[in-house]
Amino acid sequence: MLVALGFLMILTFMALIMTSRMTPMLALILVPTVFGLIGGAGLGIGDMVLDAIKDMAPTAALLMFAIMYFGIMINVGLFDPLISWITRILGNDPAKVVVGTAVLAGVVSLDGDGSTTFIITTSAMLPLYLRLGMSPVVLTCVAGLINGTMNIVPWGGPTVRAAAALGVEPSEVFVPMLPSLGAGLVICFIFAWLLGQAERKRLGRIETSHLTGMGGPATAPNEAPATTESTAQAVQTSMADTMLDPDRASLRPKLLWFNLALTVAVMVLLVADIFPLAFVFMVGAAVALTVNFPRLKDQANEMVAHSSSIVAVVGMVLAAGVLVGVLDGTGMVTAMAEWITSVIPDSLGGYLAPITGLLSMPMTFFMSNDAFYFGILPVLAESASHFGIEPVQMAQASITGQPVHMQSPLVPAILLLVSLANVELGAHHRKVLWRAAVVSVVMLAVGVLVGPIPFHVG
Repeated sequence: MLVALGFLMILTFMALIMTSRMTPMLALILVPTVFGLIGGAGLGIGDMVLDAIKDMAPTAALLMFAIMYFGIMINVGLFDPLISWITRILGNDPAKVVVGTAVLAGVVSLDGDGSTTFIITTSAMLPLYLRLGMSPVVLTCVAGLINGTMNIVPWGGPTVRAAAALGVEPSEVFVPMLPSLGAGLVICFIFAWLLGQAERKRLGRIETSHLTGMGGPATAPNEAPATTESTAQAVQTSMADTMLDPDRASLRPKLLWFNLALTVAVMVLLVADIFPLAFVFMVGAAVALTVNFPRLKDQANEMVAHSSSIVAVVGMVLAAGVLVGVLDGTGMVTAMAEWITSVIPDSLGGYLAPITGLLSMPMTFFMSNDAFYFGILPVLAESASHFGIEPVQMAQASITGQPVHMQSPLVPAILLLVSLANVELGAHHRKVLWRAAVVSVVMLAVGVLVGPIPFHVG
């Protein structure tokens, strides 16, 4: 019964958010509550949830103050010169902008931290997307795909977890998977180029329609339209409604170098991992507010300006504690894992490596990496050992699902990404999930073809 309830709960949650029938925060609270009570949690459901929320609190604090800090930096104009420089390099071609997003996210992903990658990528690229009228969900899709693919680097969490759980070295797991990583990145860049091409065509149609409606001549998508007074006024009006208004009152050009030094210091502390990340952003946001907005009223107004984004993402993180608490507290996660391993017949035992790769996609999406790599992978590896499949091969197969895992609502970094880009989680999932599944399958297939992952043993 717990197995059925667990899968039904997850399917219900995904259906509600992907069809936009309920916000993710409400779905994360109400759906697990109902299924938890049906599953026999009773009066103990509150303690289950609070135990999970205690673990979520540092993440909620990190996201709250990270959003505030970078919102302040964008408002005061720190990234305006960067956007001008990127614009000169990439021009106004949406296809090049999307590929540039993929390159930036891929390079920053080398540090192994999703939150840092999404903070830097969004801060640098989102203003450019808004200025060109591009869809921010394209940014979240490309950044999420690249980061999930790069998440298998040996200093990243999944590879270390898989290696530790099965008693092998991270380098043994990673190095033979380099062809898979390369193939996954190629697919990511192909998707980025296609998404950019689609944005180029969409914006070209809008531009043509707009000018035709004004009585002006239609232009080809790659041609710049003639600038008219009314067109310029329309652009200026839309710009004034965003953080990109060049005349916004929050600009602090005289403090540009101070804000740059402060941001560099924050990023160095993030990479050095000397202090908890939440504390770094708390202090950074406090210093940024104090220096850029010395008046009490201005400080209050600036905090209020970012309150909607903060409430949305922090509320979602804390609400995720309900889902995690019910899954763990009722035993649904354990029951689901045991059921999955028990239904694999002996006749498929020789295929356990690719089966593990396929299972890693949905299972790491619906549960944490810790739960999968320390709870389920050892059981699968033990079964596979009876058929002659080595632990390192099982570890290699298990990490191919990371492009899908990174899109999970249980991953705090992806909640930060969609919040910074002001994108609905359901819209992000509709755009990214099938592409992430394709990348994962390609990585698994290349692993099988090249050799580290055996297709069949016995």
